[in-house]
Amino acid sequence: MSNTTPTEEFAGRTALVTGGASGIGLAIAGRLARGGAAVIVADYNEEGARKAAAGLEASGARATAVAVDVTDPASVERAVQHATDTFGALHLAVNNAGIGGPSLPTGAYEVADWQRVIDTNLNGVFYSLKYELPALLAAGGGAIVNMASILGTNGFAGSPAYVAAKHGVVGLTKTAALEYAAQNIRVNAVGPGFIDTPLLRDTDNPMREQLVSLHPAGRLGTADEVAELTAFLLSDRASFIHGSYHLVDGGYAAR
Repeated sequence: MSNTTPTEEFAGRTALVTGGASGIGLAIAGRLARGGAAVIVADYNEEGARKAAAGLEASGARATAVAVDVTDPASVERAVQHATDTFGALHLAVNNAGIGGPSLPTGAYEVADWQRVIDTNLNGVFYSLKYELPALLAAGGGAIVNMASILGTNGFAGSPAYVAAKHGVVGLTKTAALEYAAQNIRVNAVGPGFIDTPLLRDTDNPMREQLVSLHPAGRLGTADEVAELTAFLLSDRASFIHGSYHLVDGGYAAR
């Protein structure tokens, strides 16, 4: 177990964060940079990724941006290669990129919408793991966090594709953890409740109040709270945690 302080716990390590240009991903990228990691901000929004990386560099961190479409295996492979080409190795990864999809009951859900959500939220995590894991093996080991959701354990009416994808992420996490634990790679998942991101701030007030009411804590979570849990799971402080699914949900699942 490492005794390094949080400000240096990731020194000498390189971290890739998909969906890193905004929201939870941006908070995670910032937290890892403050811990000393060199950070690759990977996002479908290339301009947003560049802006995020520039902000990290302005704060004294080492950072770079790369465009990635997690539904395209070749794009993911290029992003991982960019990480190793830029910083020499890849040690940490956060597979955070995801989308919500429309709110409709299962029988009315359009096939195209189902495929789009599954392709981004589940296939995208698989593609990321497929290329990250060999890179981590080449670096001698490391840690990965897959961003699931509270809906990786609960159902939610009107979100069949999202719920199915996030349940799949939890299962994929456990499987990869079993496969790579003996090779010095830890794979875990984080399940946020509803988080106060720009997307939710744009929802109408009654809907926001309804979401708040689902959390016994009486509020939505913050991206920084998710980032702290993610950083812990990536750090040596979590050295004996493999294949686990950790909720940061204000008591949502305890109801």
